[in-house]
Amino acid sequence: MLVDRLNVGLRRIPAWVVYVAFSIPAPWWLYLGLTGGLGVEPIERLEHELGKLALQLLIATLVVTPLRRFSGVNFQKFRRALGVMAFIYVLLHLLVWLVLDVQILSQIWADIIKRPYITIGMGGFLLLLPLALTSNNAAVRWLGPRWRKLHKLAYPAAILGALHFVWLVKGIQLEPLIYMGIVLILLALRSKWVQRYLAR
Repeated sequence: MLVDRLNVGLRRIPAWVVYVAFSIPAPWWLYLGLTGGLGVEPIERLEHELGKLALQLLIATLVVTPLRRFSGVNFQKFRRALGVMAFIYVLLHLLVWLVLDVQILSQIWADIIKRPYITIGMGGFLLLLPLALTSNNAAVRWLGPRWRKLHKLAYPAAILGALHFVWLVKGIQLEPLIYMGIVLILLALRSKWVQRYLAR
């Protein structure tokens, strides 16, 4: 079967390929920013690109389980790497905002308090932080069954990330709404009611 052959091929690909592949965009965008390739607002564009890729990677981690359940295609071995890279890009997105955009410490705190989309974004980052810190084999062994429960924080983190994007843009724009819709659909597919309905 095609799915079986695909899964055999996926098993032959080491997980480090994900780390290498997704390590390329950040320095490339930085180079473009330094050479004028990101337009007239390079810092804002860099923030946007880093944040959008972080959300895409987070969505990719949510795709793994329903894809395996409904199609049999198994990307399970890459999920941890995708999650770690999602966190790295969230962190880079945050650092660009802190270091290159705002810069003033008092203004940073004021923005977190006064601007809802920044408050939501910081909330998503804080939810992802314990997941990144426990994305290693030692933490899996130490936490045992609690590890899976802890890593369900990825679900609200994805919602907050998508909401951050929706609230960030000016006016109603289709792209962030599509991301929000994808996140909500992927989370809905995990519900027992939806699974029972699709199993009919």
